[in-house]
Amino acid sequence: MATPTTNVVRWSALIGGIFYGIVHQSTVQSLYDEKKAAHAVSHRAHLVEEAKKAYAAKKAEKTGGSGLITDPEDPKFDLEKVIESWTKDS
Repeated sequence: MATPTTNVVRWSALIGGIFYGIVHQSTVQSLYDEKKAAHAVSHRAHLVEEAKKAYAAKKAEKTGGSGLITDPEDPKFDLEKVIESWTKDS
């Protein structure tokens, strides 16, 4: 037969364990959420860097890699340089 002291110790241990489990789970979950958010930020930064590289490559390809601007909408467009490059090519 269990004594009242034994029952109090058992119930106290049970309640303490449940409380510890809840606190521990919330701590682990908050750490996980922080890591997940940091990973999302770094992934987004990586995607932005890839997009910048792809845009630079596309822009370099569009100008032919020579630095010549062939887009007439560009404010730095120079028609004389474009015609001069065409005459050099042919």
